[in-house]
Order: sequence, then structure tokens, then C-alpha cells
Amino acid sequence: MSASTNADWFARRTAAVARGIGHTTGVFTERAENSELWDIEGKRYIDFAGGIAVLNTGHRHPKVMAAVQAQMERFTHTCFQVTLYDSYVELCERLNAIVPISGPVKSALYSTGAEATENAIKIARAATGRAGIIAFTGAFHGRTIVAMNMTGKVAPYKKGFGPAPAEMYHVPFPVPQFGVTAEDSLKHLRFLFKADIDPARVAAIIIEPVQGEGGFHMAPPELMTGLRRVCDEHGIVLVADEVQTGFGRTGKMFAMEHYDVEPDLICVAKSLAGGFPLSGVIGRAAIMDASEPGGLGGTYAGNPLACAAALAVLDVFAEEKLVERANALGVRLKARLEIMARSNTLLPIAGIRGPGAMIAFDIVKERGTDEPDAEATKRVVARATSLGLILLSCGVNANTIRILTPLTAPDPIVDEGLDLLEAALQA
Repeated sequence: MSASTNADWFARRTAAVARGIGHTTGVFTERAENSELWDIEGKRYIDFAGGIAVLNTGHRHPKVMAAVQAQMERFTHTCFQVTLYDSYVELCERLNAIVPISGPVKSALYSTGAEATENAIKIARAATGRAGIIAFTGAFHGRTIVAMNMTGKVAPYKKGFGPAPAEMYHVPFPVPQFGVTAEDSLKHLRFLFKADIDPARVAAIIIEPVQGEGGFHMAPPELMTGLRRVCDEHGIVLVADEVQTGFGRTGKMFAMEHYDVEPDLICVAKSLAGGFPLSGVIGRAAIMDASEPGGLGGTYAGNPLACAAALAVLDVFAEEKLVERANALGVRLKARLEIMARSNTLLPIAGIRGPGAMIAFDIVKERGTDEPDAEATKRVVARATSLGLILLSCGVNANTIRILTPLTAPDPIVDEGLDLLEAALQA
């Protein structure tokens, strides 16, 4: 059976691919460049999704592509645990130098965000000799067994996949429109220590500085300060999951730079390697070295093609000043969204938010309220696709639109994408 349209290929997908893999669109990509892509039918789209925050340097950045091509001429794989290669070591050196953690720092590389979060837990357990893990409601840390259960959302991530491993707990994440403050979160943590787990049994507290799937809500500074104090008091490892927030998205190289406290470990992935699968855990050397040799790693972990791409990505950030660009882009996006929020011809939107270029807003049922409208949100995403805009939703109430355009997107393309978004929001 030949296939030449999106519908043809989707029929083949339905027959061949497991039902549990969901899709935002039915679009099959033929090619992509920077912040644009074209499907197999030749239709052009502006990309406001960036492969879910993977493409801060855009599709196929020339410097990244050249670095990968050069590495392909040398070798594609040896397994770092068998024969070593320089790019893995150099990348760890460069990450150690820029991560917002003082003192001696070391890194370990993997392939996916879930690998990074799970290995951060392994490392914390090895360093503390404890098992307990505390995460937050609304969090997303991955889809593997431990990562899935650290994630603070049942449907669709945990539904039907059995019980959670022992000693995993969740604390409410502070979100003003949900009526939860930072003090409420810290109070619940204190209750948890009294009712469910002795803090002396807790290995790690893991938190996204800005929740991704949870709706782009930023952790208040007082929460981070409070968590650091709790971790110091009880010998708990503080883990920052920067899989989505890392590498310029929030207007800092790392989102933890927005705070006056440091984590012990940072998980990275997504935009680290410009579209190539690579992740890592970076942290205090004494904690990172707690595992025995052979306890960490993976066959494909720190793949040489991905390491070459990541080194190029770091060069691009410096040369093109992409952290500064993230802040300028965020100002541009928010200014236009504020205009849309005042329009009586568009669906009511609220809660425009996000640091840097990690921007989101909510679609609500009535102007001036926080009542979520998940069905309207679904329609907006579908309408945007039909208009030529790739758009993502998220949030615990499924009513948040998030914008993750590449930081390299030129202003005229961004403005064109915003025009399409406005058209998709027509009431």
C-alpha cells in the first residue's frame, strides 16, 4: 500500500503503531528548517512547539548539522563504557563549568529525560542510603516506572500501569489560581514528615523550577528557599528537573539561576543537543561519585553524535546570544497575548505567564474567571494546525496553551505565528 497524504500515512500508523502513543496533530513532516516545517503534502507550518522544547536552536541549525556530519565521518558509536571518546568528556567539562552549582561538579550523560530523572534518584539513593522520594502535584518527570510515578498526574501517564514503587510521595505545587501558596506547599511537606515518612528516610526532593506539562507555573522563590532549608536540615538531596527549562528557555541558561539557592543535582535533556537524543545529570561531585563503577551509564548513553551536536549547541548559544534572545522573544510574545486577552472577538484567555520565552496562557469559559475550558482548548489546537501553526496544550486542567518557538525564530516568523494563533482563538 502506497501512501502520499497525511491521512494515508495515519491509517498505516494506526495499523502498525501501538495505540498508547498519542499525537497532537495528524501531520507527517517531510522537512524542517529553523522555525518552519513542511508536511508530506507540501503544506508549510510555523512551529510553536519545537518538538516539545527540544529545538531552542531551531530545526537543523547549520552549526549543529556540520558538527554531527563531521562526527559521522569519524564514528557513530563505541559505547562510552567500552572505548571512550573526547566529546563526552569535553561536554561534561563544559556543562560542569556553566551549571549553577558551586564547588566541584561532575556529570553523567544519558539519552532521554526520563533516564536523567531516574538516574538522579539512583544517585541520590546511593549518596544518602535512603529510599524516599518527594515530588509535586502537576509535575512531569517521564514515562518509565520511577519517572512515571514521580509525575504528579494520573491520566494518561499512570493509568493502567500498576502500583507505584514504595516511598514515593507528592506535595501540592503552588499555583495562585488553584488557591495553593508556597507556604501551603511547605506546610504539607511538614505534615508529610509527621504522618507518612520520617525525613531521615528521604533521599531526594525533585522539582521543576517551572512546571512543563503542569501548565508552565514557576516555583515561587520562597518555595525554593524553603526546600533548600529542609534539605539542608535533613540531609536530603535537592534535585532540579531542568529537562524542559534548561538551555535558555526561561531567559537564563538554567532556570535555577532565577533563585538565590542551588540544587544538588540538575537533570538536563531536550534542547541540550538540538534535536539529537541526549540527557544528563550534573551535580555536586561528592554526590555524583556515590555510585560504584558500573552502576551508572547505558549502551547508547552519551552517544557521540549527540555529544557533537551538544557542543555545537553551546557554541551557538554563545555566538548568537540566545539567552538574551529568549528574554526579547518573551517580551514580544507576552505583549501580543495581552492585546489578544483584551479582545472581545476572541475566546477568553487568562493567566499569561512564564519567564523568558517559556510562555503560556489559559483558555477559560468566561472572561475574568479561572474556570478552565478544556474542550475549547482542544479546538484551538486543532484549528491552529489547520491554519498552519503547530501548537501544544498542557496543564492539569488541559486548558493551557504553551508556546515553545525556537529561540532562533526571526521576528517576522514569530509575528506570523501569532497572527495564526489569533485566528485560531476566534470565538
